Amino acid sequence: MNRTIRSTLALVLAASGLAAPALTSAQGTDPIYLRERAVCDSGLQDRSACLREAGAARYEANRGGLTSAAPTTYEQNALARCALQPPADRSACEARMRGTGTTSVEGSVLGGGLIRETVTPIPMPVPAQVQ
Repeated sequence: MNRTIRSTLALVLAASGLAAPALTSAQGTDPIYLRERAVCDSGLQDRSACLREAGAARYEANRGGLTSAAPTTYEQNALARCALQPPADRSACEARMRGTGTTSVEGSVLGGGLIRETVTPIPMPVPAQVQ
């Protein structure tokens, strides 16, 4: 039995050795995959999870499964999340999502997310005069 396991293992290793150059050359020609892989190698994310996601995205892209929605769809989704905010906070949320007023945006999707900040000055109440 031990001999059968070694033979099977040798066969699997040989087959993977033959498949590896074909896989590497196919991946080596895909600039998007190479860019995603460089992000994985940068150490900003868990490397194994990042490589798994990059490979899955590449597979879906080759199948035609990755598509982009119209920009208006993304804006509608963002504003729908603002509709869940309390009425007093809703307009500020919409301003952040649209990037209007004094909104600043920092970060990137690849870096983990966008931080949107809107500063709204609130005047201090005037204290009552003590007599």
